[in-house]
Amino acid sequence: TNCLTMVWRLFKNLSEDQRRYEKRLIFEHPAFVKLCQQLLQGSRRMMRRDLVFSLHALVNLGVPQNTLLVQTLVRVCQEKLNQFDNRCISVLATTLAGLIKDKNVSALQAGLQLLVEQRVPSIKDIFILQNLMKCMGKDAPVFLKKKLEMAVLKEIDHLTFPNALRVFLALVAMNYCSIPVLNACSKIIQENVHDVPFRQLILILEACYTLQYRNVKLFSALADYVHSTACLWDKRQIMLLLSAFETLGFQPKELMGIFSEKVTKDPEFLNLKELLIVLRVYSRLNYVPGGHKDLFFETLHSCLNKYLPQISNTDLLKAVYSLCILGSLPHRALDALLEKDSRGELILSDDLNKEKMEMMLRCVKACVELDSPSFTKPAFVLTENSSSLVSLKLRKAQEVLVQLLGDENMFQQNVHLPYKYHIDFEIRMDSERKKVLPITATDDHAGSNVQRLALLFVPLSAFCAGTTHPQGRLAMKKRHLNKLGYDVILVLNKKFQEMTNEHAVEFLKGKIYSENAFPFSEVTGQDKN
Repeated sequence: TNCLTMVWRLFKNLSEDQRRYEKRLIFEHPAFVKLCQQLLQGSRRMMRRDLVFSLHALVNLGVPQNTLLVQTLVRVCQEKLNQFDNRCISVLATTLAGLIKDKNVSALQAGLQLLVEQRVPSIKDIFILQNLMKCMGKDAPVFLKKKLEMAVLKEIDHLTFPNALRVFLALVAMNYCSIPVLNACSKIIQENVHDVPFRQLILILEACYTLQYRNVKLFSALADYVHSTACLWDKRQIMLLLSAFETLGFQPKELMGIFSEKVTKDPEFLNLKELLIVLRVYSRLNYVPGGHKDLFFETLHSCLNKYLPQISNTDLLKAVYSLCILGSLPHRALDALLEKDSRGELILSDDLNKEKMEMMLRCVKACVELDSPSFTKPAFVLTENSSSLVSLKLRKAQEVLVQLLGDENMFQQNVHLPYKYHIDFEIRMDSERKKVLPITATDDHAGSNVQRLALLFVPLSAFCAGTTHPQGRLAMKKRHLNKLGYDVILVLNKKFQEMTNEHAVEFLKGKIYSENAFPFSEVTGQDKN
């Protein structure tokens, strides 16, 4: 056992190429064959730790699972399972995670799961607990996941930084989002953020995405750490981190700012693949650098123009779409895209589904018209009220508006506009926003004395995590509705649903009417926020 374990320890530190070469030498060595024969003959007389460590080493060295040796050791482990201590259980669980299910492996896994269920309440070693969490995996029954969670919580006060990282990632392997455990681990990670290596930073962010765990304090701590040590990270690392933050919908403002400076300083900084990532991240998170906005866009346009001869149709559409979301029209790339569209070449691409491609093209064409400097606000916008019925999630908003405005004729619901835009509720008011006007009275004419309000009840996911900063698509919609003559009021639907009716009325009252229309005391501080 000592010999096999030492061979495995040396073997696992080799590169992939070295491993292939050394594995052939090990398997062909006469001493290894003799060692395996001794192991096979003495397997039933071995000490329990020797048994599980030998099986672990053989499996990791790549001895085929269907050999008599491995199958015999698996059966002997099954016979002696109840004699194993907690460490043996942990090592065995790790070994089985690397084996393909067959008759013997499945039987041993079933027995191990029953034993773990009995032993978990008495296990106090966090390292063993997190290993069991990882090895039991997502297929473990919910009650076992709950038991493992409770065992970890009992030892949470003794959690060290390395173990906090391990537990955090083990929850992903188990596909179990335990908020108390994640919060405790996050706090320890934040306190020791300067000790987190790059690979672990990525794994933590990926874990948060997988578990749908949104901890803005953790995201901010990781982003601030990377920003403060930006000079130590290379371009590839920062881009991987930005991409990971983007999937979480979190905007690391300072990090994005410093990276945009690097982009503007060197026009050759980005290759095509990197350019597409930058465009995707900055457009989705709706980030435009404050001090050098024009230079930043000029650099991106120039970089995109350079790759026009070699860029694929799909990537061209993605790049132009991202820049349009940010409100910056890349004219040369736009001309190339629209020319390909007119010839029907874009539809030939199968990298994107047809519906998504049509949606992106529609957005691009809307931006070409609405974001053009020559576009002027129309005196009248043709609207279509598709149905008087509202969705269940907007039922409360409809009731509150009736209560506030007194009549359903004072607002319009489920309104469809040109460019495929849709608003939940439209309200028309006088120019000072002190008086709501009936929809019917303003349908036949329009003038500067009528002000249109668009109420959009949006999900939390439409904003950057932890803020009221709209993400790219929502920001573009808001910008375009402004161009069409609407004042846009964004309401976080989840928070609105949690309000009492009385509070909801006061909230919308403060949003709809000008503050000058009421005494200050009638509009609460919370409403203004």
